[in-house]
Amino acid sequence: MLLSQAAAAGRNPLALEDVPVPEPAHGEVRVRVRMCGVCRTDLHIIEGDLPPAKRPVVPGHEVVGIVDRVGAGVCTLKEGDRVGIAWLRSTCGDCEFCRDRRENLCLLAQFTGYHTDGGYAEYVVAPAAFAYPIPDAFTDEEVAPLLCAGIIGYRALRLSGVKPGQRLGLYGFGASAHIAIQVARHWGCEVFVCSLREEHRTLARELGAAWVGGAAEPPPEQLHGAILFAPAGELVPPALRALRRGGTLAIAGIHLSPIPAIDYDQDLFGERVIRSVTANTKQDGLDLLQEAAAIPVRAHTQRFRLEDANAALQALKAGTIRGAGVLVVAQS
Repeated sequence: MLLSQAAAAGRNPLALEDVPVPEPAHGEVRVRVRMCGVCRTDLHIIEGDLPPAKRPVVPGHEVVGIVDRVGAGVCTLKEGDRVGIAWLRSTCGDCEFCRDRRENLCLLAQFTGYHTDGGYAEYVVAPAAFAYPIPDAFTDEEVAPLLCAGIIGYRALRLSGVKPGQRLGLYGFGASAHIAIQVARHWGCEVFVCSLREEHRTLARELGAAWVGGAAEPPPEQLHGAILFAPAGELVPPALRALRRGGTLAIAGIHLSPIPAIDYDQDLFGERVIRSVTANTKQDGLDLLQEAAAIPVRAHTQRFRLEDANAALQALKAGTIRGAGVLVVAQS
């Protein structure tokens, strides 16, 4: 599915087209795609919220498939291996951030489905160094949402500073939050969920939320940490207000609508912290897959055919997907 020009999802901007099968370069593998998750970042790319990179481009960065060709110099993967391809595709490997294992901040980072073609296709190529081995505990459909929604939610959990047994707030309850709550509950955290849609609030209750309320409703207890998943800047002040002194609000989205004025005394004073979550390191992905398999995390998914990718994006934008959308590209 090709994006030639950014447009609203309702205008069906993706077109199903035949393109040449890609060949892996040195250090790369080619993957026969089985499943690809539908992520809100795809929506931001398609609708033009992010500055354009490659055009035309095949979106998609929650890719699960089988290695079917190995490029020169690759010794870590072989044909037949099941792998996942995530948002972070490559980094320079030599800057201060890469040397400090904070490669998510590399200024030369490349991202799947944005700078290069992604997984809304039958084949995709990726550097072997950034292809994740998939634990046997997961089916293709279960693991696809973990490769971005899961990884970003996991990094956001860590950056929120919440510790086992503490109170965590989640603002918005889509694909990423419904995975993060399972990890947080495994840690013994009390999770308080604020969400706009009743079907999302229902899922939060099913997954063990201690309290569920409206999008900006104040939780009944102060929070040790919180994560903003909804791309809604107007939720930042109420989320900060819900924090106890010294608490952190982690903003997990790659795009956020404008944040209204913050009252320093009411919203921020008391060493409350607001911080962004920028992509992920490869270690975040490895750690998340290992812990998710041990819990085990179970993603709630809604299937779409590859040719129905526009409809999947429209459902994502409307908030009608309960959990995560997944494109079925090839049956296992």
